[in-house]
Amino acid sequence: MSDPAAVLDDLRAEGDELDQLAGGLSERQWSLATPAPGWSIAHQIAHLAWTDTAALLSVTDPEGFAAEVRKALAAPERFVDEGAEAGAGLPAGELLARWRDGRERLRRALRAAPDGARFPWYGPSMSAASMATGRLMETWAHGQDIADAVGVRREPTARLRHVARIGVRARGYAFAVRGLAPPAEEFRVELTAPDGHGPRLWAYGPEDARQRVTGPALDFCLLVTRRAHRDDLAVRAEGADADRWLDIAQAFAGPAGAGREPKRDGGDAGRESKRDGGGA
Repeated sequence: MSDPAAVLDDLRAEGDELDQLAGGLSERQWSLATPAPGWSIAHQIAHLAWTDTAALLSVTDPEGFAAEVRKALAAPERFVDEGAEAGAGLPAGELLARWRDGRERLRRALRAAPDGARFPWYGPSMSAASMATGRLMETWAHGQDIADAVGVRREPTARLRHVARIGVRARGYAFAVRGLAPPAEEFRVELTAPDGHGPRLWAYGPEDARQRVTGPALDFCLLVTRRAHRDDLAVRAEGADADRWLDIAQAFAGPAGAGREPKRDGGDAGRESKRDGGGA
């Protein structure tokens, strides 16, 4: 994905959709608990604003961003929470305005980035298109936390293809971040697109691969953003390596957190670790 224009347009649309949901909430609702323990809706929006600011720093001042990474490495269990806490105490209108301004400034900076430029991040460096994809993935994932908190069911869109793609591409990272050797064998991933959103099948990897993952695109995206437990999703694996991947899959940089408990086992399906390394 060398041309970031399409994903930047989708990033704007994803942000606007979440903005419409969050902007319609009362001040009291902004203090509602979300599935991330200790995080309210205000924390979720503050986290998005904070990571947009970090991404903008990466694009415009790589040395300044490197200093922030050093701070993160010095306190890996606190820096994400501290970033959210810094904004969560603001009045809802002020926090919303800060998030709106930050995400628009980032979108403009990414659109103006020179061809071939790469930007540092908490995980591997990224192109403008990859950075935009990461921001869309995180916006969607934290938007899911907010939707869960207020009991809203969001309709899946074709923008999920960006979340799915980054989830597939992050397969090796999911193994490596846990100190595991990524499988050398290629995987085939076949996802059923949301109804009415382009080709029915989103496919990645060689057709004849022995390691295979199949299922609805929405379920796969919930899995790789760790917004639902594998047992509650219709994502299936063929092959031992593919099966192992579904247990540890993550589309974001940093620690995976505990993940959500399965609903059918009586667990609280809304439990999600908030310590996600600024990735989701």
